Amino acid sequence: MIRLRLFGRCRIYHDPVSPVLKEPAQIGWDSWFRDIDLVTPRKLKGKELLLRTRGWWSVEPSLVADVVEKYGRLMVGEKGELMVEFHNEADIAALSLDLTENFKDQILLAP
Repeated sequence: MIRLRLFGRCRIYHDPVSPVLKEPAQIGWDSWFRDIDLVTPRKLKGKELLLRTRGWWSVEPSLVADVVEKYGRLMVGEKGELMVEFHNEADIAALSLDLTENFKDQILLAP
């Protein structure tokens, strides 16, 4: 397996940025009739983390996900970084070409 980080151009500063999950999301519960003191930590999946870039990146993240998922699997790396996992080098080359055709220089892959 080959893993590369996925970066998008910042909407404001135009430098490449990538989301990083610093700690698991915490989901709590409210009830109409009682207090529920339950918090469930949950790690986001790759596509969920990508969709959180809406408004930060210069392109729509759901469109990026559609292109990326043709060639690889979106995932969260060991340090919380957004990554794409590939089976071979040919998929990397094909995705790079497709990203350039669809988004020009707005979406980038890096080791």
